Amino acid sequence: MWFQQDGATCHTPHATMDILHKRFEGMVISRGGNVNWPPRSCDLTPLNFFFWDYLKSQVYMKPQTIDALKVNITNAIQQIQPDLCEKVIENWTARIRVIKRSRGGYLSDVIFHT
Repeated sequence: MWFQQDGATCHTPHATMDILHKRFEGMVISRGGNVNWPPRSCDLTPLNFFFWDYLKSQVYMKPQTIDALKVNITNAIQQIQPDLCEKVIENWTARIRVIKRSRGGYLSDVIFHT
């Protein structure tokens, strides 16, 4: 089984990577993994390239407590409309087509739409 994550530095401290290398020996796709993977890679899932940043932008209003943050997160998720999800999937599909056409080349024409 392979383990894949983007190469964001917050995901790749030495302690974390040591655990991943032990658990998924020779099968880690990440910065510092057996297969290098850059941060903000265009071919990660919609959760990776859109959802987490979107959610953070909706919930981070300097909550005073963890409970307040949890309420903000719950409310923000409940307010996500199906048309937003459709747009995200359409954009992701278009990005995958660009990646396929690039055949490993530079992706200067990738545009982020929400």
